[in-house]
Amino acid sequence: MQVVNKKWSLEKFLEVRKEVLSSWPTGNDPLLDLDVAVENLKKVPPHKNFALKLIEAKNQGRTYIQPRAGVARLKEHIDLMRHLDAAGADFLPATVDSYTRHNRYQEAEEGIKVSEKEGRSLLNGFPIVNHGVQACKDVLDAVNVPLQARHGTPDGRLLAEIIHAAGWTSNEGGGISYNLPYAKNISLADSIYYWQYCDRLVGYYEDHGIHINREPFGPLTGTLVPPSIAITIGIIEALLAAEQGVKNITIGYGQCGNVIQDVAAIHMALELCEEYLKDQDYKDVVVTTVFHQWMGGFPADESAATGLIAMASTVAALAGANKMITKTPYESIGVPTKEINAVGIKASKMVVNLLKDQKMKTSTPLKLEKKQIRKEVECLMKMVFELGQGDVAVGAIKAFELGVIDVPFAPSKQNMNKILPARDNEGCVRILEFGNLGMTQDIKEFHKSKLDERAKAEGRPITFQMTVDDIYAVSNGQLIGRPKIGSNH
Repeated sequence: MQVVNKKWSLEKFLEVRKEVLSSWPTGNDPLLDLDVAVENLKKVPPHKNFALKLIEAKNQGRTYIQPRAGVARLKEHIDLMRHLDAAGADFLPATVDSYTRHNRYQEAEEGIKVSEKEGRSLLNGFPIVNHGVQACKDVLDAVNVPLQARHGTPDGRLLAEIIHAAGWTSNEGGGISYNLPYAKNISLADSIYYWQYCDRLVGYYEDHGIHINREPFGPLTGTLVPPSIAITIGIIEALLAAEQGVKNITIGYGQCGNVIQDVAAIHMALELCEEYLKDQDYKDVVVTTVFHQWMGGFPADESAATGLIAMASTVAALAGANKMITKTPYESIGVPTKEINAVGIKASKMVVNLLKDQKMKTSTPLKLEKKQIRKEVECLMKMVFELGQGDVAVGAIKAFELGVIDVPFAPSKQNMNKILPARDNEGCVRILEFGNLGMTQDIKEFHKSKLDERAKAEGRPITFQMTVDDIYAVSNGQLIGRPKIGSNH
């Protein structure tokens, strides 16, 4: 399939839409009639509109809080949402189950039935497509804040139709960020095409005066992803969304651990995304930022986990992120209870409230890190545009084919998986092996010099062992995977 970054005609969108809606029985709902959906979305009050509330966060310099959560049964999911709403969440999610992520709706249906029989959720999320529009509308009616679908679906077209018709005004994901970390065999051309549909649907609603937020998934694999790679992919997905008519985009980033690097990354995500959108003539798009609390291995101890959550909240507030996705003290144990999820929200909220009038002051290290991120992102984006001869969709697909963009530890065959990250002596994520990554020699030398400093301090060579040590470090209570004294690394 040849995919180009060109806005779909209304005729093409409506033609594909027939096929999408016929793929599962809940797609036949009269509530999915576009005229009906437009009228229902217009009735959503402003305080439940995700896009409007993010603009409020940006204007007020606030960091709003959103948890992850979702269970199989409707009543139980509503109870969960109400509990998290009462705990102080500014936005609510429906985290979707794994079957739905892979469009395996029949198995999700069986999961719901068994969950009903057992009296507890046996799915790891809320199966949106199976529940359908009315059930999703019931969830929104039960709470006082905006709702978003968070799912990890390479083909989330029917899911997008259902949530928006139900009044949910945000959808997370993108053709790259919901493919590489979540799927093995789906081509990037296919997933970008599927997400062009999701974005064209949002563009349709925007044409009818309804503001809907779209959020590329920033953390990707969540394991030592260099900031410039995450930001580049976020910018590509923002450009693809804007072409289809999306006007409200939240660019995301997952905590890496060094405070200055994380603050620099949030600043540059916003700055560069706005610049590229304007440069490509998308002038009326509002960009906000989301900071994801630590996505790697968590400490098993609840108190230690809460400390990590508090640190992430501090960084998000000092960086001025508009939204933060929270974790829970049970992160390393399993699916959290609603009570422990509320603990994560309250701990996070306390920290961002205490810091709401404080931002990190400009300093030489912060300026240098921002400059470095800019240089790397501009280098990658230049190659994407060159490979695509100006078309960001064509360029992105070719960039991944050639390994010019490469995401560490992604399961997808679309990803070359040749790069290796590791921390430098201050805990910043750097690149140890570049593979075919489209970066200049001076950038490579910068990363090597930073890793040399660590190697010298630790008295060991720069090897893959550093990467391994760093992957496990945080769950063991430290940021940098230092060798144990007396070890023979």
